[in-house]
Amino acid sequence: MAKRMVIHVGGESCSDGAAPSVEGIWKRQTQARRPPNSAALTYRNHHISYGTGWTSGVRATETFTFGSSPACQARVPGITFGCSNASSSDFSGSSSGLVGLGRGLLSLVSQLAAGRFSYCLTPFQDASSTSTLLLGEGAALGGAGVRSTPFVASPSRFPTRVFYYLNLTGISLGTKVLSIAPDAFSIKADGTGGIIIDSDTTITSLEDAVYQQIRAAVLSVATLPTTDGSAAMGLDLCFALPSPTSAPPAMPSMTLHFDGADMVLPAESYMISDSESGLWCLAMQNQTYGVSNILGVYQQQNMHFLFDVRKETLSFAPAKCSTL
Repeated sequence: MAKRMVIHVGGESCSDGAAPSVEGIWKRQTQARRPPNSAALTYRNHHISYGTGWTSGVRATETFTFGSSPACQARVPGITFGCSNASSSDFSGSSSGLVGLGRGLLSLVSQLAAGRFSYCLTPFQDASSTSTLLLGEGAALGGAGVRSTPFVASPSRFPTRVFYYLNLTGISLGTKVLSIAPDAFSIKADGTGGIIIDSDTTITSLEDAVYQQIRAAVLSVATLPTTDGSAAMGLDLCFALPSPTSAPPAMPSMTLHFDGADMVLPAESYMISDSESGLWCLAMQNQTYGVSNILGVYQQQNMHFLFDVRKETLSFAPAKCSTL
């Protein structure tokens, strides 16, 4: 489903103290068009791979203006952007574009030299609310509920060097600590393994041994009959609701134990229901591709994240993201 995001840059550029913002995300184009007053644009073909897919098309450089009104705008020259005309399946239909937030030189974070950024993603099935992305000094997170964990140094090779790796030490479902090997999320000598937090990947993807532990734990506490949801949902573990409109039963929270910080996920952040098919599924999948475990955006909904790139720290706190 289509989602909207409001992007805020800076924090002190407007006389009223509000951050300049641009509402919406880039529209995907079938071909590149030269804006009438942009004769200086230079076009190049591009092909970029990201967490779980790829996109290709035309790359150009232009001055970006962030701000919804002339009185509150920030103009940034020399921003490189892409106009995609072909993409992998997970970037088709429901997505209008991608905003690069990684460590790479062409990410929006790097081009703006933001230093830190934060985002808060509204619930996955809420198509009417707007998520918020803050870049630069306006990105901050405070309060008693904030937890922080250091990033792990990324492998030196591409593309893994642009990812944000975390030290995940364990997972619990309710009060049960799952039996997961201590090194399950360690980066291996060849640069594979580890776990990254990613804003391009929808659901969390885990290596088989970890996924099977979570699957078994969910299966042990769910009170509904299992059913094959692979065709309708593309997910491995699904349950049949009494009716398509039935509310799912209560489930315990899932806790991701990071180095120095626990991230508590309510059931609606790891289980997904579909009113058309009447299915209720585990919104995680077995890792069958790629080089890393991935913490996807479905598990990040209604959580405010602060990426402090300078301090190499991730902070987070539960939030009602539609109200930010």
